[in-house]
Amino acid sequence: MTIKFIELDLDENLQRGITEAGFINCMPIQEKTFTHTLKYTDVCVQSQTGTGKTAIFLISIYHNFINKRDLKKSKALIIAPTRELAIQIEKEAKVIGKYLDFTCGCFYGGVGYAEQEKLLKSDVDIIIGTPGRLIDFHQQKKLDLRKTGILVIDEADRLFDMGFLPDIKKMLKNMPHFSERISMLFSATLSYRAKELAWEFMNNPVEIEIDSENITVDKISQKLYHVGKEDKIKLLLGILKSEKPENCIIFTNTKSKAHEVSKRLEYNGYKCEYIMGDLQQSKRLKIIESIKSGKLKYLVATDVAGRGLHVDDLEMVINYDLPADAENYVHRIGRTARAGKEGKAVSLACEKFVYALESIEKLTNTKIPVEWPDESMFEKDVSAGKHFRIEKERQDQSQKKPSKPALRNRRKPVGEKTSPSKKSAKNIKSIPSKINKNTRTPVKDHKKTKVNKTRSPKRTHEERLEYYRKKYGENFHPPSGKKEVKGLAKKKSILKKIFGLFFKD
Repeated sequence: MTIKFIELDLDENLQRGITEAGFINCMPIQEKTFTHTLKYTDVCVQSQTGTGKTAIFLISIYHNFINKRDLKKSKALIIAPTRELAIQIEKEAKVIGKYLDFTCGCFYGGVGYAEQEKLLKSDVDIIIGTPGRLIDFHQQKKLDLRKTGILVIDEADRLFDMGFLPDIKKMLKNMPHFSERISMLFSATLSYRAKELAWEFMNNPVEIEIDSENITVDKISQKLYHVGKEDKIKLLLGILKSEKPENCIIFTNTKSKAHEVSKRLEYNGYKCEYIMGDLQQSKRLKIIESIKSGKLKYLVATDVAGRGLHVDDLEMVINYDLPADAENYVHRIGRTARAGKEGKAVSLACEKFVYALESIEKLTNTKIPVEWPDESMFEKDVSAGKHFRIEKERQDQSQKKPSKPALRNRRKPVGEKTSPSKKSAKNIKSIPSKINKNTRTPVKDHKKTKVNKTRSPKRTHEERLEYYRKKYGENFHPPSGKKEVKGLAKKKSILKKIFGLFFKD
């Protein structure tokens, strides 16, 4: 029997925030985890996106802050892999904690420091951020990790894949001992790295895993088409025409392909945007807000949007490219059918990326239903034959680097040493090595160093004839009356004319 949130022993004001957030029934992973986190026990949770894990650790943080005296002067630190996920967590934290006296702030790179520094000075209770910016503030002594009373590591597998494991360990070593704080780790898969981190830096955490057959949300209708690489855009246009989804996220494996697909869709009459890691943070946030608010229907994205992008009632996800990493498939399709709702996931398997299908089906323990598209499903692509290139984002004036002419014309302050230029470097190399024995001064040597080249010994005319007789037989006879020609090039050209097929370069 499913437990309702209202049945949990939680603070009244916390319950008000949970109700306004729209949470009614606990999902299976929530029910299993609350049993431990509400009793101040460390947990390692295997949970894919869309199963309510954010609500798990936010509710647990607020509950522990309210009821555990040892945490009165402590902070909660939530480490997330991407800016988008960090921002989403902050929004949910503000909704759930609306009627509580706890503040939260979000800290990530790609934006200025000023506003985030103000948040730290205001002594926020819940700190949500990406590893790079958090470590930056810690090194500046503006973030005191020793005050961490509750730690959450979200999307641990993603953090590891992005190379943040050393940074996370560095942060953990500057926090209170694991026996003096509460720690929660969430990951799509509890890999060896995740378990090793838990063993070293957590206090005997309870491992909570879901069965492998349930690793993808049951209410997602999955479908796969085998299609040639050159026909993918035509099939995509056909799917969008026949399905007519209210909103859709289309995933590609590369930035250039995300840009290209977006532009081709626009050319075919679909209002569309694309996001990738190279876009300025302000522009990425603006695009994400557009699709979340319903102003934008179609979004093309790389895996930067595979996690942390929460769109209510997202109807469809299309894998234009099958991801090489099977776990990315789970996170991509997890954008739809969130919180128990239904959704569709369509994948296009071309000859370039079809090799990933086996690992995806092995991880999800599911055979993705295959459908073969007929001719009627391929729509004409009016952008065929056109080429689309990514335009580089313009940097802010504050971030622009001075041009080379400006650097060359800049006057050096008095006393500043100049670095050797290319010309001076050449002069340094040409410093003479000979020394006058009497004056002890350098003597320039104008003589060029002779290079000993090993040359093959010269052969006489008779020796060459003997060589050809051995190679081509005793019957070999050169025409008479020909004199030996000086110079290798002349010899070759004349020998070619004389000996024909017998001569080879």
